[in-house]
Amino acid sequence: MSIMVKVEEKLYQNRYIVDESRPHIQIRNADVCKSCDSQACTVCCPAACYSRNETGGVTLVTDGCLECGTCRVVCQDKGNIAWDYPRGGYGISYKFG
Repeated sequence: MSIMVKVEEKLYQNRYIVDESRPHIQIRNADVCKSCDSQACTVCCPAACYSRNETGGVTLVTDGCLECGTCRVVCQDKGNIAWDYPRGGYGISYKFG
């Protein structure tokens, strides 16, 4: 018998070590996000690192990033995401693989 487990419950098991001095993802230009019609990063990021803010722009919180690169793909036409792997010892640590 299999038990259904929600994705959020599995994501909670992962651990993330934040590199506060050097975030591995940055929004290059906040004005580009304000003019973006879709703001796809706010709905496509599986870790919900991106959210719409009160000024019509996008807020990025890198804590909990899964390092999947989805944000780079959905923002590829605008090229407004500066993304690099975290330094050694920082970033996501997957419990389930």
